[in-house]
Amino acid sequence: MNNRRRKIMLYKRGKLYWMDAMIDGTRHRVPLGTKNWQEALHLEKEKIAELGSSKSRGQWAMSRRLFSEVFDSYIENRKLYCAPKTYSTDKDRGKSIKKFFGGKQLRQITADHIIQYQRQRTKSGISGRTVNIEVGLLRRVLKSVKQWNRLADDVQMLPERPKEARILTPEEKAMLLDMAQQNPAWQVARCAGILALNTTMRSCELKGLRWKDIDLNEKILNVRRKSTKTDAGARVIPLNKDALVILNELRERAKNLNCDRQDDYVFPACECGRIDPSQPMKGWRTAWRSLTRKAGLRGLRFHDLRHQAVTELAEKGHSDQTIMSIAGHVSQAMLNHYSHIRIMAKRHGRRWNLWSPQLSLVR
Repeated sequence: MNNRRRKIMLYKRGKLYWMDAMIDGTRHRVPLGTKNWQEALHLEKEKIAELGSSKSRGQWAMSRRLFSEVFDSYIENRKLYCAPKTYSTDKDRGKSIKKFFGGKQLRQITADHIIQYQRQRTKSGISGRTVNIEVGLLRRVLKSVKQWNRLADDVQMLPERPKEARILTPEEKAMLLDMAQQNPAWQVARCAGILALNTTMRSCELKGLRWKDIDLNEKILNVRRKSTKTDAGARVIPLNKDALVILNELRERAKNLNCDRQDDYVFPACECGRIDPSQPMKGWRTAWRSLTRKAGLRGLRFHDLRHQAVTELAEKGHSDQTIMSIAGHVSQAMLNHYSHIRIMAKRHGRRWNLWSPQLSLVR
């Protein structure tokens, strides 16, 4: 490298030496981290050699890109390697980190910024687990462009206190189901809730359900991989009489809306009063919250119905293997919990029919 392509100056900022270098038309201001002049000269040579390499120049240029640009590129690449559900989940989770870090260059993001982000999110009522998932996504984005190592030692995850599943008493469940019948506007939430109680399906699995996945004659339902969280989530679920009743009700609704073709979604999208059966419904959160408040069950999550269903399977004495075949992925901690429920049911002398093909969960 000749002198015309390289101009270097050493200077002090506070008590430490810095290097100000112009290399191949690019200016680099680099802290040397020393107070000693001779050591600064030695470090200067090392930095020049480092900055002169094409790999270093590429990383330096990358560090000047905006986080929003890098994040959009990372999410777009996720389409190639991930299931559609994982891609859309990461895209949604990234909205808050993109809003906070989007206007910063990668080199400007510090551990203090991440701590500020964690503090801001927890202050707004977001759980530690959710914040950790978001920071994990931030970490993957920065790792993809070799910008995480300088932050890794100074960033800590928040303690997680997962919210315990709420299990309804028979009286509470009866109240919920009775109340759901009283308002036609709650039809979708009611049908989705009863299906969750009778199939252990998650809300994302229900939203991704198509008519071609249901065989009412064979009384089975197929949860496909692209509509669930994990490979273990793909499964075939036997349908009991309560689930069949609800699916027949939804079938009639679909016929009235002209969205009962095999590829149409059971819960089709509805925007501005227009039904689009080629797209899944975004959710029934508003109706669900209104229903649970009216039933005196404020704070009951829709996902709690899945825990309710699995708990009732355990109470009926079904094995862990049976529970996992119906519910799909269940963590070992939850399996241990359900095993305890099964033992308690035996001690109280409850009777069950292990061989019944109809696993009725709505009492």
